[in-house]
Amino acid sequence: MNKEGIAIFWFRRDLRLEDNVGLFFALESKHPVIPLFVFDEEILDSLPKNDSRVGFIYDSLSKINQKLEEIGSSLLIKKGKTSEVWYALIQEYDVKEVFFNKDYEPYAIRRDLAICELLEANKTVHFSFKDQVIFEEKEISKADGLPYTIYTPYKNKWLEKYNSFCPVQEYDASKYFSNFYKTKFSFPTLKQIGFEENPTKVIPHNLKNIVHYQEIRDFPALDATSYLSPHLRFGTVSIRKLVNWAANKNQVFLSELIWREFFMQILFCFPKVVTQNFKPAYDGIQWRNNEDEFKRWCSGTTGYPMVDAGMRQLNETGYMHNRVRMVVSSFLCKHLLINWQWGEAYFAEKLLDFELSSNVGNWQWAAGTGCDAAPYFRVFNPEIQLKKFDEKGIYIRKWIPEFDLEYGKPMVEHTFARNRAIETYKKGILK
Repeated sequence: MNKEGIAIFWFRRDLRLEDNVGLFFALESKHPVIPLFVFDEEILDSLPKNDSRVGFIYDSLSKINQKLEEIGSSLLIKKGKTSEVWYALIQEYDVKEVFFNKDYEPYAIRRDLAICELLEANKTVHFSFKDQVIFEEKEISKADGLPYTIYTPYKNKWLEKYNSFCPVQEYDASKYFSNFYKTKFSFPTLKQIGFEENPTKVIPHNLKNIVHYQEIRDFPALDATSYLSPHLRFGTVSIRKLVNWAANKNQVFLSELIWREFFMQILFCFPKVVTQNFKPAYDGIQWRNNEDEFKRWCSGTTGYPMVDAGMRQLNETGYMHNRVRMVVSSFLCKHLLINWQWGEAYFAEKLLDFELSSNVGNWQWAAGTGCDAAPYFRVFNPEIQLKKFDEKGIYIRKWIPEFDLEYGKPMVEHTFARNRAIETYKKGILK
């Protein structure tokens, strides 16, 4: 065992040195800090070997390591089952303290509980911190202590609490960087981790258009989105800095950030939503679940330009514009009567910004089965959506090069599909 007492900061969904709460308090402690990241095999084993999200994590860690090397330190990278990695670390080092930021997804909660039990058995002190949200768990709740399940009252309470002390405190750890453990750990290649490069990359975030967010957010051809979502998902940006900035720039954009926390609170308080409808009354819906039709949806060959362009954008880039996401998800659940879980799983596989709480929340919103969801009789008309938000066809022509040549007919007629969906929902809703 290395006899020098050390602390470990465990990076997870917080891949940055700036304004990182757990890292701040780790560096403020009396022990030199080893920064650690674990490539968790229980997650990695289910992913393709060229998964772009793993590539983004790797690139983000590389940037952190370069900064650490400038001050004589480095990242410790491990790969394996998390519990086995931590057991080995405890044998190798005299670990006095462990610091990490909280994660609120069901798997992460189970994982962290197991690691904390292991640390406690070794008499190692551990500390966890709120970092990826402004308000966590049950901080925003009704007067009776129960969680909100409707967005607007949640948002109002969120804003009331935020405005009572804004701006929210940020944590500058740079003055403590000398407390990093001084050593040069070997930084593995992506291939050594068991993965390979993918040309599909996470796009740098861009806030220049946020001032006019509400005016431009629904038009996919403008390509004027912030591209923040993957960076929030993996914590390469600070939610505190972002919210403090958004609160002064654009309240509509701030509302979107609050939606993210609303869905995270729903997942934490109601973990069943990962695999079940939030509203049990919708459990009786008889989904058609036609596999051939699902394949056409996945490949972007439904004959509806807005749907097909969105799916092709997703398949090629890992991104999809938010307005288009609503159209394609409504189409799958309502026009084709395919269970939202099929679409949720496909998005989970393809989206660079996949975040469990938002993905499940938005899919159940589209299907009408979730909290504060679109009513079951609301069925987006893809043709009207196209006329409203891509009237000149700029977006669809970008992703459907054959559009002006010989484009297929819609696989299902809208009015027929709408009426079928409404009747199916009516019959399926449990009284």
